[in-house]
Amino acid sequence: MSLSSSPVLPASGPALQTLDLTLIHPQDSDARWWRSSVIYQVYPRSFRDLSGDGIGDLSGITAELHQLAELDIDAVWLSPFYTSPQKDGGYDVSDYCDVDPIFGTLADFDALVARADELAIRVIIDLVPNHCSNEHPLFQAALASDAGSPEREMFIFRDGTGEDGNFPPNNWQSHFGGSAWTRTQNPDGTPGQWYLHLFDSSQPDFNWDNTAVRAEFERILRFWLDRGVSGFRVDVAHALVKAAGLPDWGGRADGISTPGFPGADAPMFGQEEVHAIFRSWRAILDTYDGDRVLCAEASIDPLPRLADWVRPDEMHQTFNFAYLGAPWEASGLRRVITDSLSAFDAVSAPTTWVLSNHDVVRHTSRLGLSEPVRGGDGIGAADPQPDTAVGLSRARAASLTMLALPGGVYLYQGEELGLPDHTRMAAEHRQDPSFLRTGGERLGRDGCRVPLPWNANADGAFGFSTTGQSWLPQPEDWAELSREAQISDSNSTLNLYRTALRIRRERALGSGSLSWAGGFPEDDVVAFLNGDTLVVLNMGRDAVQLPPLDIVVASEAGAGADGRLDSNHAVWLDLSADRSASFQD
Repeated sequence: MSLSSSPVLPASGPALQTLDLTLIHPQDSDARWWRSSVIYQVYPRSFRDLSGDGIGDLSGITAELHQLAELDIDAVWLSPFYTSPQKDGGYDVSDYCDVDPIFGTLADFDALVARADELAIRVIIDLVPNHCSNEHPLFQAALASDAGSPEREMFIFRDGTGEDGNFPPNNWQSHFGGSAWTRTQNPDGTPGQWYLHLFDSSQPDFNWDNTAVRAEFERILRFWLDRGVSGFRVDVAHALVKAAGLPDWGGRADGISTPGFPGADAPMFGQEEVHAIFRSWRAILDTYDGDRVLCAEASIDPLPRLADWVRPDEMHQTFNFAYLGAPWEASGLRRVITDSLSAFDAVSAPTTWVLSNHDVVRHTSRLGLSEPVRGGDGIGAADPQPDTAVGLSRARAASLTMLALPGGVYLYQGEELGLPDHTRMAAEHRQDPSFLRTGGERLGRDGCRVPLPWNANADGAFGFSTTGQSWLPQPEDWAELSREAQISDSNSTLNLYRTALRIRRERALGSGSLSWAGGFPEDDVVAFLNGDTLVVLNMGRDAVQLPPLDIVVASEAGAGADGRLDSNHAVWLDLSADRSASFQD
């Protein structure tokens, strides 16, 4: 649909005397909160430590929730805090219905929910249904039982291949390196069956073909819904059901499409049967008041296939990894945004946007690289280092652009401070299982999980801990990035986020429309109109002329004030005063 307007801009302006618009997404008339939500991810280990052991805790989150409320967010999403051996940052769960002592108690969780309710913040928690810890009582019972027993049928056990079953049942590889199969030992000491683990060997996969597994997770859902959670972010939501017969796979372990191996063919991901599970979960959530939600972490391509996860009777949201991985290039970014809105509009679902999380290099560092390092798997001291200034400038511009897009937004703790990855972390401090399983060939995700800096006091781990302890080391120069240092600086990244999030809500941009705006250099600029807000992002090398409109917010102090927008900057411009245009199909 092509829309034209005239005259929006005065004749004395630049060559853009008419604003040529192409509508690709209409305004959303559905007012349910999650369709335009801003959800802030809290990684509990690294948020705030009040116990003094160097590991963040639930009480620390509760103590700082008021600061998150000042960001004008709708909800917090808590990464796992369940009882766990912590082999994979809590994604190896040994009890889904209790709090690990390092994080506190169920009473601490209830206090967090109560405080969040006072601040009008919803609480969403991580659910890890694909696998559990090998210390979970169900898996321990399986190990103690015979092949084919009901206990073993809770997981995926198979006999090996080759002579004496010495080889794994198939060729599947773990996400963290090495085989996705580990062999057990029988009570008499002889080799036994193999069990499947798409991740670490300490994380056996559940058998979702078993109705007993489905019943167990329905119990878990109800346990937390009864405690007041507003929903669940579902870890590896595309992996629960495996293809019958567990056929070999020659593609990537994570199922991402490669030449000759389209992700749709990966036998461990995206099976059609998984959707019945989510429909049953949606039915459970719909029996609770408060509009509870499900968000899928589903690494699925292409985008129209991903949209299957958010059909009207399934998930409410799913992460948009195509957007997260978009290069710093205007035509590619426009294409991802167009394709995303088109795919999700087709199923009447909101698109969600995200730039950073606990599994990827923070976008402040990622956008400062001249080319990807290690395929995106962490940045180490021996690798080419990001350009700090370029990375932060691009990150601020990318964030401002994202916050103007219609749909939902996920923020990762610390991105509002402009935090980079810890790219020079010494090997002895790294704890990610992918680093350990590959002997350091893969660096893993520790760099983006470093504890937050709250104040400039280095002796207190920049305010993270009451004792100065920190489970991962922080860069020495983080004092200037601390929340305390930024709160009084009107030009800080923190205050950019605070301003943009406030205006996003005031202008209802999350439920707004999107029209591409012509008249700018297409190879360099992403420009779109959402309501009365014109967003311009300059991804090229040269400054570009702006229309003579008031600046609502800019990614850098003074950006666009002279009528020109420099490289790696973004602005929101106000059309409300000049909105004499008449739009027609």
